[in-house]
Amino acid sequence: MPPRHWAKLTSASALAIMMGCLPLRAETPVQIDATLGVPLPEQPELKLLDSERTASPPAPIAHSGAASEPEIVTGTVSAGGPRDPAKLDATAPVEAEEEPVTLDIPAIEMPATDPALVPASKAVEPVAPAPQTGPLQSVEPLVPPPEIPKVVVTLPPGLEFAAAVAEHLQDAVAVHRLSERERNEIIAAYQANENKPFWIDGKGWNEAGKRIVAQLGRAGEDGLRPGDYPLPAFEASDKAKLAEADIRLSALAVLYARDARGGRIDPRRLSKLITPTLYLPSATEVLSELAGAADAGAVLAAYNPPHEGYQRLKAKLAEMREHLDDTPLVRIPAGPALKLGMRDERVPLVRARLGLGPSEEPVFDRSTSLALADFQKKAGLPANGILSERTLAALGKPASARGEEDIVAQMERWRWLPPDLGTDHIMVNVPEMRVRVIRSGKVVHEARTIIGKPESATPIFSHKMDHVIVNPSWYVPPSILKKEFLPGLAADPDYAAKRGYVVTRTRGGGVSVRQPPGERNALGWIKFMFPNEHAVYLHDTPNRRLFAGERRALSHGCVRVENPFALADQVLGPEWTHERLKRLIGSGERRINLPQPLPIHLVYNTIVVGADGHVTRFDDVYGFHRLVRQALEQRG
Repeated sequence: MPPRHWAKLTSASALAIMMGCLPLRAETPVQIDATLGVPLPEQPELKLLDSERTASPPAPIAHSGAASEPEIVTGTVSAGGPRDPAKLDATAPVEAEEEPVTLDIPAIEMPATDPALVPASKAVEPVAPAPQTGPLQSVEPLVPPPEIPKVVVTLPPGLEFAAAVAEHLQDAVAVHRLSERERNEIIAAYQANENKPFWIDGKGWNEAGKRIVAQLGRAGEDGLRPGDYPLPAFEASDKAKLAEADIRLSALAVLYARDARGGRIDPRRLSKLITPTLYLPSATEVLSELAGAADAGAVLAAYNPPHEGYQRLKAKLAEMREHLDDTPLVRIPAGPALKLGMRDERVPLVRARLGLGPSEEPVFDRSTSLALADFQKKAGLPANGILSERTLAALGKPASARGEEDIVAQMERWRWLPPDLGTDHIMVNVPEMRVRVIRSGKVVHEARTIIGKPESATPIFSHKMDHVIVNPSWYVPPSILKKEFLPGLAADPDYAAKRGYVVTRTRGGGVSVRQPPGERNALGWIKFMFPNEHAVYLHDTPNRRLFAGERRALSHGCVRVENPFALADQVLGPEWTHERLKRLIGSGERRINLPQPLPIHLVYNTIVVGADGHVTRFDDVYGFHRLVRQALEQRG
């Protein structure tokens, strides 16, 4: 094909391609800036500039042909722009220049700044865009990033001691007289608290800890021994010692609370007839109450008995400790026991110790024996008037020391009672041999009683009276049956019948002896029931003349009541009057339930302090007071 026709064909193809691209260019969508959210400016059309451009248009190319046709310019693009068409050779092949292409791109116009995006603290003035002289650069954001706040990590209070508490928990909780169960409860309390301390802060005891420490220091005021609660020593800068002190204080607080409730000695070990129900708090209960209290010291002190009788003893103890003992102390040498009529060189010393005057002869006479018996009674010893080894040891103590020990032993027995005696209740003081009915703190009825003999002592415990039986039958208890009836029946088959008793055979082949209701019935006409493990109760008696005596430890264990129908009026309420009950006498056995069960407490109070501060002492008929004193002294 001739070169001229080839050039025409090539120019026509290029023109067609350019015409076809025009619609596409018009339909190109507007570009949006992803960062600023504004439309980008339209890109200008790229143009190739000739560095050798002249003001005059290029001269037309002369053609050898007939008519005039559009000229097609062919050639290569140089860095300086297109060459002069007049100098191009149409027949020369198109080749690319090796020099780089220079693009003339105008500067990008940025939209105006949105005022809403400018921080209030910094007023940004509009800045004219600088002319772009080089390649495109990244545009810095107009809104600066927010300042990142400083992160301050604050540990929960006490958490810095957690590791030390966990390390010393097992050893610090090992306080004498705390059981394994109580120690485990203390450990569990700390673990539930994330091993954080309860009573310390970074400098020592916190407010709750200070109040607990103060109450432990006042333990002696309640007859407890402050030495049983030794406070730990520590340095405020030693976290390990602080953690250990916190654990130890928790253990001591638990021990104090249990001692205040009667946990120092086990009364059932003193005698099988002393069976009170002790209300000992758990370690979990003590720590939870103390940790949540506004005044932890007051809460700890409240574990001591709140009863008025106890509070009077506490006041008397403080009074005794304020006064020095002026009784002359005389050292009496050891030796054989002295009895009435014996001669001994120690007699003058004994008389001097008892406050007696001198005697002509060193004879242990009647006046010395009676004074010694009175001393023994006050000291809780058998009042036999014999100078035994134990009596000699008691004489070696000041009178105030003996009096304190007596008060403390009596205070200990108040701890055996429930914290709440009941708004209405019955109190039987066994050594006093008296029963009282208390309603709303006031005594509304009291009467004499007959208690068990020393060999068949009345037990000490608390229960609830729930019914009364009129015209009761008396079933002979096993102890009496074994000692009296079985030997009598072996000698005479009619032994029981002659005395008005009914003998029956039990299923196991044993014998049951019952006394039917009647005037001679051992229970009298009425008995007051509170079923218990000892099978004892309050009841009437046909031998009412026995109430006139001063020594009335005469029964087999039950408590006989003087004027029982007056007591029935108090416990049965207005529906069952004295007259109505007496109309039932002589008929069959009749049970009458109390309107509400009434708490009844059989107590052993040998020392009673009146409202005026006067101290009244009662005989230690069963020796229970002496047992408590000895147990406290041995434990100490």
